Amino acid sequence: MFKWGAPKIGVKSAGSLTGTGGVDLPTRAIRGAEAEAVALQFLQRHGLRLLERNYRVAAGPGARAGEVDLILQDRDGTVVFVEVRARAGLTHGGAAASVTPKKQRKLIYAASHYLLRHATPPPCRFDVIAIDGDQVEWLVAAFDTE
Repeated sequence: MFKWGAPKIGVKSAGSLTGTGGVDLPTRAIRGAEAEAVALQFLQRHGLRLLERNYRVAAGPGARAGEVDLILQDRDGTVVFVEVRARAGLTHGGAAASVTPKKQRKLIYAASHYLLRHATPPPCRFDVIAIDGDQVEWLVAAFDTE
């Protein structure tokens, strides 16, 4: 139902929304995809090889139990599960601070599911790519399974 007092949001161009202030705001999904592309290019420049992108595990009908943004392989064979976080600036603790213990548990669950395809699981680690504005920070082995 239409609400007369609701702010009007109209499509300005493909992939962006215009709010009442006339400011172009990309959708959350587009910002996320752009951040993942930046992270992937960054990691590939450092010698990692892409294995999977946006690996999702369902918890049941219509519910996600976990997702890994990027799964890569390091030069030494280590499988690297990467969470990509982006923020426009350092407010609210920045991008890295948004990887909460709950998010870590979901990543670990999805990674465990991914590793089931290996008879002998390879060495692995959990990295975070934190993008704050134009700065990219790579947190190697940002957390572990314990």
